[in-house]
Amino acid sequence: MTRVTVIRMGMLCAVSFNRYGRLFYFDPGDLRPAVGDRVLVPTDDGPEVAECVWAAQWVTDETEGFPRLVAMAADDDLRRDELLRKRKAEAKVAAKRLIRDHELPMKVVAVDHVLDSAGGQGARTTIYFTAPHRVDFRSLVRDLGATLHCRVELRQLSARDSARVQGGIGSCGRDLCCATFLNDFEPVTIRMAKDQDLPLNPLRISGACGRLMCCLKYEHPLYSQFQATAPAVGARVSTPEGEGRVVGHSVPRDAVIVRMDADGSRCSCSRASVCGSRQAYEERHA
Repeated sequence: MTRVTVIRMGMLCAVSFNRYGRLFYFDPGDLRPAVGDRVLVPTDDGPEVAECVWAAQWVTDETEGFPRLVAMAADDDLRRDELLRKRKAEAKVAAKRLIRDHELPMKVVAVDHVLDSAGGQGARTTIYFTAPHRVDFRSLVRDLGATLHCRVELRQLSARDSARVQGGIGSCGRDLCCATFLNDFEPVTIRMAKDQDLPLNPLRISGACGRLMCCLKYEHPLYSQFQATAPAVGARVSTPEGEGRVVGHSVPRDAVIVRMDADGSRCSCSRASVCGSRQAYEERHA
């Protein structure tokens, strides 16, 4: 009996609310937006305008759990989006001025504005900021409400969340992972840097947020697996070139550096060629 594997395919597209900002994936449904088209996407505060940066295409992944686009953005939607951006810019300028007047140790990171919040509660402005400690901003909220003529909320962000919201370029030359594809911040420890033989210099292993780089987490399982199976530094091994002693590891190449007993030269050998289990297997099946 022949078993047939059926691959269910769906369509996905990617949109962004800001140029070079985080990508959000949606099921286009019956719509076929092209790159650069403006579309309406569902949010907690109602449909909002976003720009399509990845045209709808077929994918082999399951698409049932992805939200669906509402519609293509009309002229009224674009005018409303332009007004929304104008309100955000005005709120950001007012917040910075009032923070300076109140002499508060706060830095405005981003501003979100809703023209008419869900439930008919009117316009609402949310200001995201960073501060070295907790700040009493009650008087600031009152002045902001009187200036912007709407309900105002202030939310303090951590260093990592601030980098996610602002975006930027990492030391690798690429856009920050947190601002593009990372959904959750996984714990990153200094032990991961030690296991990867990285210099414990904060300037070398810290990201734009000042915390340990999230990418230290990416290759850590590879290093852990390598160290669990490879001979330790100082161990004596037999290589295809002869007997020697391990003096280093090259994890990305899955190799160990061996100093040969014969002439003191160093050679790079694959981990499999010096592991006892591999050598025993080859001797048994030679």
